[in-house]
Amino acid sequence: FPFTIYFGGGTPTALNIAQLEMLLRGFRERLDLSQLIEWSIEANPGSVSARKAAVLKKFGVNRISLGVQSWDDKLLKLLGREHDAHQAEESFRILRDAGFTNINVDLMFGLPGQTVDQWRRTLDKTVALRPEHISTYCLTYEEDTEFFLRQSRGEFRQEPDADAEFFEMTMAILQDAGYEHYEISNYARPGFESVHNRAYWLGKDYLGIGPSAVSTIGMQRWQNFLDYRAYIDRVLSGESPRGSSEDLTHEMKRTERIALALRTREGIPASELKSFRSETNELIALELLRESHGNLVLTHRGKTLADSIAEALV
Repeated sequence: FPFTIYFGGGTPTALNIAQLEMLLRGFRERLDLSQLIEWSIEANPGSVSARKAAVLKKFGVNRISLGVQSWDDKLLKLLGREHDAHQAEESFRILRDAGFTNINVDLMFGLPGQTVDQWRRTLDKTVALRPEHISTYCLTYEEDTEFFLRQSRGEFRQEPDADAEFFEMTMAILQDAGYEHYEISNYARPGFESVHNRAYWLGKDYLGIGPSAVSTIGMQRWQNFLDYRAYIDRVLSGESPRGSSEDLTHEMKRTERIALALRTREGIPASELKSFRSETNELIALELLRESHGNLVLTHRGKTLADSIAEALV
């Protein structure tokens, strides 16, 4: 039986009412949900309606992650989003009116042409809505994406110094507003940390369902077929939809645990980094790490260099 369920993107709320009901009913009928703590679903503004929100509430979904990304219409258009700022706010209101008391708002910074003032307004607007949770991500230019191609042509430019300024501003504004910075990209009001995501960061087992979904159980990890036709054919024929798998070593698990736990508020037990004592001492001297209750935790300044620090320790 699961402790958490997370319906991710694509866009689950793009399904119509009948499809949503069929999907949610299938989970309730086929799984023992007696131990379920958190049931999250991602939603895009523009695909949220009062009827869909009511269906989600009816079947037990208790957390919504709303992909706002920005409150600036020009930046939303640049991102290729189909919603505007007005629709995003309306979607938030619909979810509140439906009775959802645990809503996350996803935001993005480091967008091409985005200014510090635009980001400040985005944060202030989000705080004014008082969601329980806020996730903030820096735009990454991944290969085979339109943004990567446009960057390669010189249309966009990455500006690490500006990204660091956005990150610093995010910490200051959200913490002043009462949000706890419990993971590098995530802020929550007390008691509203994402249970599902924390399970990932702590190295818990998880089962992924659907095309390209990844699962990790014990010392094995596998990924389902990426092509949805191949996935459906396998499932309908009673065959495994696994497209690839790998056996994990204890060293691989340890490396992942360090990299992920270091991003959290609690940090990593110092005992797990005994073999890196000289490196950790240097990072402490540089005021990038600090010791707290037997754990090594990123300092305020260290959070801006989290990925580089993790690389130095694994």
